[in-house]
Amino acid sequence: MSEEQINLFDLSAVAPAALTEPPPPQFDPATIPTDGRVPIPQGTYDSLASLAAHCGQCQRCGLAAGRTQVVVSRGAPKAAIAIIGEGPGQSEDEQGIPFVGKSGQLLEKILASVRLDMDRDVHVCNVVRCRPPGNRAPTPEEIAACRPYLMEQIRLVDPKIILLTGATAVKGVTGRKEGITKIRGQWMEWEGRLCMPIFHPAYLLRNASREKGSPKWLMWQDIQAVRAKFDELQGA
Repeated sequence: MSEEQINLFDLSAVAPAALTEPPPPQFDPATIPTDGRVPIPQGTYDSLASLAAHCGQCQRCGLAAGRTQVVVSRGAPKAAIAIIGEGPGQSEDEQGIPFVGKSGQLLEKILASVRLDMDRDVHVCNVVRCRPPGNRAPTPEEIAACRPYLMEQIRLVDPKIILLTGATAVKGVTGRKEGITKIRGQWMEWEGRLCMPIFHPAYLLRNASREKGSPKWLMWQDIQAVRAKFDELQGA
C-alpha cells in the first residue's frame, strides 16, 4: 500500500446507504421488554429487521421522548468490520441512518481510501439509537438501556473487527475509560473480537492540520493498519 497520504478530507459526492430490509410480518415487538431495567436475552432477534422493528417502539430510556426517528444501522447486514459511534446527531435523527452528516461523509472517504466498501465490508451503528438532546454525550444509564440492542446487533452482524470511534464508544462497548488519544490505534481483544479505538470523524473535522502527528495523520496510519488486518483475516 502506498505510503503517500491520500486526501481523505474531500467531502464530495458521498451517498449514504441504508438498511432497507422490511421486518418479518410475524414479528411482534410488543413481546420484547421495553423497560430499561428488564434485560433482553441474547438470541432474542433473528435478524436486523426484527431488531429494528423493536427499536422503533422502544421506550427503555428518556431519549425516546425526544427522537424524530430511531437510528439503528447502515451498511452490510453481515460485515467483517463494524464501526460503532457515540449516538445520532441531527441529520441522523432526521433521516434514521447513522453517520450521514459531514462526519459520515468523511468516514466514507476514509474507508474508500483503503478500498473498503460501506455496502459490502462495513456495518455502522452507535452505542445509543436515539439522539441525545443538544448532541450531548449519552449518559451511562442511556447507554446501559440501549446496550442489549448493541450486543444483539454485534451478534447478528458477526464482525471480525470492531472500530470504536471516540472514548464514549470505547467505554460503552468495552468498559475501558482511557482517553482516546492514549489508546487510539491499539488493537485490543473484547469478547473474542479484535477492536481498535479510533478518532471520531467529528474530531477530525475540528482539527484541520494534516502534518505528521496530527489527528488526521494518525487516522491515516490507523486505517491502513485496519486494512492490513482485514486482509490478514480474509486470507488475502
